[in-house]
Amino acid sequence: MHWGLASVPGFAQRELDVTQVLRRRWHDFMAYSPYAEWYENAMKLPGSLVAEHHRATYGNRPYEAFREDFERGLAHWNPDAWAEAFADAGARYVVMVTKHHDGYCLWPSRVRHPRRSRWACSRDLVGELAAAVRARGLRFGVYYSGGIDWSFEERPVRTMSEFLVSQPGGAYADYAAAQVRELIERVRPDMLWNDISWPGTGADLVRLFTDYYAAVPDGVVNDRWTTREAVRLLGWRPVRWAFDAVTRLRLRGGRTLPPPPVLHADVRIMEYEVHPKAQHRPWECVRGMDKSFGYNRTSEEEDFLSRADLLGCLDDVVAKNGNLLINVGPRGEDGVIPAPQMARLRWLGEHMRARAD
Repeated sequence: MHWGLASVPGFAQRELDVTQVLRRRWHDFMAYSPYAEWYENAMKLPGSLVAEHHRATYGNRPYEAFREDFERGLAHWNPDAWAEAFADAGARYVVMVTKHHDGYCLWPSRVRHPRRSRWACSRDLVGELAAAVRARGLRFGVYYSGGIDWSFEERPVRTMSEFLVSQPGGAYADYAAAQVRELIERVRPDMLWNDISWPGTGADLVRLFTDYYAAVPDGVVNDRWTTREAVRLLGWRPVRWAFDAVTRLRLRGGRTLPPPPVLHADVRIMEYEVHPKAQHRPWECVRGMDKSFGYNRTSEEEDFLSRADLLGCLDDVVAKNGNLLINVGPRGEDGVIPAPQMARLRWLGEHMRARAD
């Protein structure tokens, strides 16, 4: 679930998917991204569709003010209804975005934010959902944006390579590590799903993994833990030029971004893409039901996966020894899963029950 402050405005362009934007607008990708959860960065880019939408809809209202709308809407949120919908869809595990790139936490973190006060929800949304899905026999994992945090690094970025090297420095590495350890302590996540990169060193990461496996012996970590050393290397201009050139060649050839090097991973991740052949290593295809992960209120029916495409994607992924991590993007104003997404969860449930029979 991508659910947070960006789910309140819920806006991004809907005409192009992420691969199409990367191919056509490499030099200002972040201004035209279809990912509504990246709203805070895009609203700071002059001339972007999000900036124009924000000015027309909210005037000079700062992004931080969406916290009031989001937390007020929690009075309508029902974690048991979510858990029931996921179980009925045939899910085996649920991964919740606990902190996305805007840095806002969906649990009452005890770790002090050095720059923004009250930048964590007073209600424990993570703990409540963990209890609800586990009560129905599902496993529960946590997503954490380790590599990007706009509450620490506030300068907006336009290109993909700028985005990847915008990892905050200073006190952020200790802050992120303390929060992930706090999540491990609070909910014992079955999956530790980091995103973009990790702000600590390789030695720091080994210690974190060691402590995680000690707490959750059958836990699983994904492959988005590129350490600070590698990120700094990408920040060196010749390396970044080479990265840009290689990536654009891959995109022209119909492939997506190359996977980053990591010290260790239990499962490899493909975003909006499926392996061409069966894999021996465990892997996971992660994608939204439309072109965004976060809720995009501009999405229309034709922007969502059709029934045939959704069920075909599931069968294709499973046949190649993978899992499909399909995304749900609830509304920010009331915590409700929109009707087009609920319909697709029902399709998945019907399909899974038919396969079981």
